[in-house]
Amino acid sequence: MTTNSQDLPSAAIRNRSDLDQSLDRGFILLTKVFALAVAATLLWIAVQVTIAAWPAIQQFGLSFLANSTWNPVNDNYGVLPQIYGTLVSSLVGLLIAVPIGVGTAVLLSENFLPSKVRLVLVFLVELLAAIPSVVYGVWGIFVLIPIVTNVGKWLHQYFGWFPLFSTPPSGPGMLPAGMILAIMTLPIITAISRDALISVPSSLRQASIGLGATRWETIFQVLIPSAFSGIVSAVMLALGRAMGETMAVTMLIGNSNNISPSLLAPANTISSLLANQFAEASGLQVAALMYAALVLFVLTLIVNILADFIVFRVKRV
Repeated sequence: MTTNSQDLPSAAIRNRSDLDQSLDRGFILLTKVFALAVAATLLWIAVQVTIAAWPAIQQFGLSFLANSTWNPVNDNYGVLPQIYGTLVSSLVGLLIAVPIGVGTAVLLSENFLPSKVRLVLVFLVELLAAIPSVVYGVWGIFVLIPIVTNVGKWLHQYFGWFPLFSTPPSGPGMLPAGMILAIMTLPIITAISRDALISVPSSLRQASIGLGATRWETIFQVLIPSAFSGIVSAVMLALGRAMGETMAVTMLIGNSNNISPSLLAPANTISSLLANQFAEASGLQVAALMYAALVLFVLTLIVNILADFIVFRVKRV
């Protein structure tokens, strides 16, 4: 014998409804608490880093951002070379990773390959994100640096007049660090871009093909523009990941506090500076390192705000 809602007592229906409403209110309250906890944690980290960096902020002020000297003996500190290295190495990594990542996402989201092959390739791409950064660093030392050095010698010999190749390669440098960042950010760009392309409604594809567009015209003029906000989010997320990478970059960039336009010259990043010097730092040097960490924190925050702004503008268009 079956019963329907009309056979149930009205009190039971009302009680069940009250329980559902209570659960809904509790769930909403819990999510608000978690959201506020995340914001409070972020604010707490920023406050603690600022307090630790305050002696250096008072002594150096904004000149800390424009000074190229890092001398613990004389307590003279500046992070301009490290800011330059952080931004340039991340930019080099993105210039390599973005076209490869978006192209791979298109390949894995369309039916260019059999579904079983695509599944294996998706797994392999995502597996790149699970490799520890120190493994990337060791691989870069023994495999990537020798290749870049040999190619760099040829580039310096024939294109040494160009600022990007004006110095002879000495092993570790900006280019190997940028290339390893490209490999490390490739899974982020590919995975998120692929999800964005897959989420594009199939009706857009069918309408484009129905109007006579070719497959590639549909991809470049319909699918990629429709998924552009997701692709931008992937790129910005990869940029934040590249700016904060420590171990692999420290092992490959050369850790030289100099500013050079050449990609073959050694350089330094804020993360590498912190990793190399924090263990032995004392006194004002600790405050200077925390000031550098605060600068990296602000740079990463600016990148995320810029990403949200770009995505918002794209969605409005």
